[in-house]
Formats: sequence, C-alpha cells, structure tokens
Amino acid sequence: MIEEIEEYLRDFEGELAQVLTRDDLNRVKGKYAGRKSRIPLFLERLKTLPLEERRIVGRRLNEVKAFIEERLRKKEAELSQKERRRESVDLSLPGRRHPVGAFHPLRLVMDEIVAIFRSLGFRVEEGPEIETELYNFEALNIPADHPARDAQDSFYLGGGFLLRTHTSPAQIRVMEKLTPPFRVIVPGRCYRRDAFDATHSPVFHQIEGLVVAPGISMGDLKGTVEVFARRLFGERRQVRFRPSYFPFTEPSAEVDISCGICQGAGCRSCGGQGWLEIMGAGLVHPQVFRNVGYDPEKVQGFAFGMGVERIAMLKFGIPDIRWFFENDVVFLSAFKGLG
Repeated sequence: MIEEIEEYLRDFEGELAQVLTRDDLNRVKGKYAGRKSRIPLFLERLKTLPLEERRIVGRRLNEVKAFIEERLRKKEAELSQKERRRESVDLSLPGRRHPVGAFHPLRLVMDEIVAIFRSLGFRVEEGPEIETELYNFEALNIPADHPARDAQDSFYLGGGFLLRTHTSPAQIRVMEKLTPPFRVIVPGRCYRRDAFDATHSPVFHQIEGLVVAPGISMGDLKGTVEVFARRLFGERRQVRFRPSYFPFTEPSAEVDISCGICQGAGCRSCGGQGWLEIMGAGLVHPQVFRNVGYDPEKVQGFAFGMGVERIAMLKFGIPDIRWFFENDVVFLSAFKGLG
C-alpha cells in the first residue's frame, strides 16, 4: 500500500506542474484531495491492515495528504497573484513608446567627414589631448616668441604640458611613426581659452589631414579639398583658395565654399560675401619636415585642418555653437534618423 501512496503522490506532482489556470487547479484538487479522490479509499483500506503496518502506512498517508493540501494552497496563491497582475494592466490602452536616441550632430558630421576621407585612401590616427610644448608648438615651426602663440591662448598644465590647442601636433607624431608615402586624418578634441559665445567655445573639435609623398603639389591639395567639399556639401558648391599664413605650411591658404543659400551671390547668411570659410590648408613647411628627420628635397606634403563645429553649423544651418553643448533634448531630437 505504501507503494500505491507514493505513486499517487508522483502522479499528483506531475499534474500539478501542468496547472496554468484556475480550472486546471480545481480539476487537480478534486482528483487528488476531494471526496472522490483516492484518499478516502486509502483510509478505508487502512482499517484492514495489521496494527503495526497500519501505524506506518497511516503516518505516511497523513504526510502525503498534508503535503498535497499545502501544494494546492501555494498553487492557488500563485494563480491569484497572476490574476491581480493581469487585472492591473489595461490591455485596451495603447502601448508606451520608448524614446529613441539620436547621434549627436557633431558625431554625425565627424563620422561623415571621416568616411569621405577613408574613401579617398586616408587612414585614421589619433593623438593625445595633453601635449608637450614641443609637439604643440616648436616642432610645428612655432617658436616661443612666435606671435601665433598669442593667438592660441592655451590651458597650461605646468612642466611643459598643456591641453592641445589644435590637432596639428598629431602631424609630428604621425611623421615620427610612419614612413612616406601616407595619407592620414586625425579627428579629436581641442582646447583654447576662448569666451563661450555664439561662435567660440573653450572646447571644440578638429579634423586634421596630412599627406606626405614625393612630388606632392598644391594641385593635389586643391583636388582633394574640392572632392571633399562637394561630397559633404553638394556637387553645386564652388571652392576657392585665399592666400593666408600658418607657421607650419608654406604656401598657406584659407578654403571657402560658395554659400548654399545664395549660390555665391551674397545674402545675410554669408554676410553678403557669397562665400563661407571651412578650413585652413597648405603645403607642409620644409622646416616641419626637417624637425622630424625628413628631407624636404625628397618628400613633400600637404596638410589641412577644419573645425567640426564650424562644418556642422554650415551643414545644418545652426547659428550658435553653444547649442552643441547644452544637451537640449528638443534640439538633439531633430537629428534622429540621420546616423
């Protein structure tokens, strides 16, 4: 009889595990703990057993009966809890939309610029944001008494270190590491002690480009920049080079594109000039090559640098650089789907 009771218990546990609804539970409860279950039959048969066996079987039957009743109570409590959870949710209500993020406009522009130059055979390099005066100035042909240092009011850290004022120091690090020919771009964050206003920020982003190989000319620079500008701003844009001065390039130029609103005729957006400045560029100065051990008679190169904020403001028509750093959700949500 003990074996029959144990088999009865196993059958109960198997069917209880399949219970998903209250109807299932009522069916199992009636079968294993109700008046028509086998429990009353076991009790009747118990009377016919010898006294000693009756004690053993009776004790086990009581244990099984109590166990079944306890398991049924727990299962009923579980089902009641699930029902309360279902009742607390109004399935007729529309679903809740989770907010979807967007790439920051500066990241969008930086990624697009990098992708364009990658397609032109450039590789991406990086440089440290904490630089030495040697890399940030001297090696770039900017000695201690050079007036260009006054134009780049710097965050000095002591011990000859400072926060880099431009990504150009990476030119020196790249030339020390690589053997010509090579084409690289260096995106990164820069720092200057500028007032935080509509057109200036003490923290900003630049992308530096450098090409070094024998026979590089101004024509190579112009062709590369024109391809880049038209891919980024549109094929209708015109590109012009204006003579300028940078200590680390000779000759040097400022690069402008025609205004996308007036197509070069002159309007309020371009200050009536018809042109918008996008970068500085030029052929690498021979002294910069000498500073890294290159022979300027054997290799030549060109370099360019652009502010990512400036490019983003022109591309998206953003009038104030501070908008990039204010984390305004309304502003940032305008760029959803552009990444």
